[in-house]
Amino acid sequence: MAAQRRNLMQSHQSWTDDLPLCQMCGVGTAPNCVYGSDGKGTQSHTNEDGHLRFRGEDGCFLYGVFNGYDGSRVASFASQCLTAELLLGQLNSSHTDNDVRRILTQAFDVVEKSYFETIDDALAEKAHLSNYLLPHNENQKVQERLKEVEQEVSGGATAVVALILNNKLYIANVGTNRALLCKSSSDGQNQVLQIGRPHSTDNEEELQRLVALGVDSARVRQAGQIAGQSSTRRLGDYRVKVNYNEIDLLSAAKTKPIIAEPEIHGSQSLDNVTGFLLLMSEGLINALESAHGPEQANQEIVAMVAAELAQQTSLEAAAQSVVERVKRLHHDVYVSGRQRATYCSRHEDMTLLIRTLNYPLADGALTPTQGGRIYPVSVPYSNSQSTSKTSVTLSLVMPSQSTLTNGTNTASTLEEGTPTPGSQSPTATLQSTNTQTQSSSSSSGDGSLFRQRGSQAAQPDETGRVPPYVDFSQFYRLWGSDHSDGQSTQGGLGPQ
Repeated sequence: MAAQRRNLMQSHQSWTDDLPLCQMCGVGTAPNCVYGSDGKGTQSHTNEDGHLRFRGEDGCFLYGVFNGYDGSRVASFASQCLTAELLLGQLNSSHTDNDVRRILTQAFDVVEKSYFETIDDALAEKAHLSNYLLPHNENQKVQERLKEVEQEVSGGATAVVALILNNKLYIANVGTNRALLCKSSSDGQNQVLQIGRPHSTDNEEELQRLVALGVDSARVRQAGQIAGQSSTRRLGDYRVKVNYNEIDLLSAAKTKPIIAEPEIHGSQSLDNVTGFLLLMSEGLINALESAHGPEQANQEIVAMVAAELAQQTSLEAAAQSVVERVKRLHHDVYVSGRQRATYCSRHEDMTLLIRTLNYPLADGALTPTQGGRIYPVSVPYSNSQSTSKTSVTLSLVMPSQSTLTNGTNTASTLEEGTPTPGSQSPTATLQSTNTQTQSSSSSSGDGSLFRQRGSQAAQPDETGRVPPYVDFSQFYRLWGSDHSDGQSTQGGLGPQ
């Protein structure tokens, strides 16, 4: 069996090639990036993240996001093997919550053991070469081969997995990715639940687990990382699993301190739930928190998702647009030179999976109630607990009726009439996404995205104009392309 798994790892074949993909979710990704002094970014390594999104039998759905590091080997293996351990007849509608939790835990255990079976031979060769080099440390060929073998066996991954069975949600987490469940209420409010806490060096429960094994938690907390990663639970990574006694921080441990056992949350009933589920890689979370601080990160990502779902016609496009937004936001903070710019010199691979739950998607860029064309307008806002600023895109609809509305199904926070020249003089109704966040560890505040502008007035330029507060550039471009009946955008709608 180990040989079969090794052969599969080296091929492009997948155990799960014949499983149907779930059409109720979308995935967005972006590769890692390091910024130069000129603000231009370069990719430092190949994308190491992975994901899965499959529809099984008996109303079973499986989703996952894997944050790989030091190579994509573990993330790729885990996404395939975990699916094979869960969707090939192991789960059915008769299983109880305890049954499901047990099967999930067993699946992660099989993934971990199976992965190490695939690198057994390489680890043995690595030990042999290392011993040979002790008296022959000038042998260049042996040194080169040892380096190759080390690359073959290095690396690991963290994972967040969502299972829906009998319309109940289960979350299994290993490491530092994140799961958010957003529920939209009848009055238009978005309630956001962060499911679980990251297994990291600042998680008190994880530190206490390490203390019980003989590890000095104060040193771990001060270091912030263990063998280059902040996670205290991970898949793979032979350094902290096989050779942990050679790592200074872990050398006093009585037994293996870095584990692959998932923390499982659920079940949570999804009956009558309208909203969406988000699975995010650590790279996406860190990029947003680096740019704006961690206080409002959950609310911000939910607001972005809600805005994109209101104007995109596919979940794939919505997820990708949100990732691109976070990437652009992170870059803009870096080039701004503001207070948080020092945290934004680079970001890791980013992955976002969106699974909708009875949540309406834009229909050909038309609102379901009024019809009309959606035009994006970018409005800046500031985080009340951060000095950084960004913008959120509102979806303005230009229907045949004289009304402009935001495409998102959220509570109105700003409403005013804005008469415009011409036959279509709409009244603008701008709405922000009002969110409330809950977590197993803490509450992150009121979630209001739009803050009052500073009292200092903007200074006019040499032409007597002040910088625009609302960016209508996309609005003008799309309006111009849709109404190019002899007048261009510059000649018609738009600033003169």
